[in-house]
Amino acid sequence: MTDKESMDSVAETDHPAADTRPSSENPQDATSQANTPSDDQTTAPEDPAADVATPPQTLEEKLETAERQARENHERFLRAAAELDNFRKRKEREVSDLRKYANQMLLRELLGVVDNLERALVASQENGEPEGLMEGVHMTLKELLKIFDQFHVKSIESLQQPFDPNLHEAVMQEPSDAFPANTVLKELQKGYMLRDRLLRPAMVVVSKECT
Repeated sequence: MTDKESMDSVAETDHPAADTRPSSENPQDATSQANTPSDDQTTAPEDPAADVATPPQTLEEKLETAERQARENHERFLRAAAELDNFRKRKEREVSDLRKYANQMLLRELLGVVDNLERALVASQENGEPEGLMEGVHMTLKELLKIFDQFHVKSIESLQQPFDPNLHEAVMQEPSDAFPANTVLKELQKGYMLRDRLLRPAMVVVSKECT
């Protein structure tokens, strides 16, 4: 290699070749893109109403709210107390009725025994049965009626009384001049009350106007 060639090689090393590729971007466009915010940096406009804080309640408003809540709680308490009292009274009535009428079915069945004893007494008197037999039947009937009395079972007075559908069961009607219409003329079977409850209605014959 000659001295001239050596010097040309050193000159190329000290001065690299410039990039002659055309620029794809305009400097002005690059500056514009740099100043334009990206999508990530864009924020929605703030809601002015969000910055408005709810004004605190005044003492008068707080007092009114507390009084309203107290009234509502008191009304709920009164309703609950009334419901509890009604429930207690209802249960007391149910227990009382259970005690009063617990033997209703048994007493109703015994009414047939009383009927038969009464019929036996009437038949004995009509047929002239021995007094000892009549006395025994009478004593048995008396004991049964005594038990009925202990359990507050009372017979219904029906003869010559106005017909009452709540107490009487009319099986037939007969014309009568002696009594007004709808008057009990005959009692075919006695009726009974258990305290204030109907145990068995009386089977009766009722009068009607003569035609």
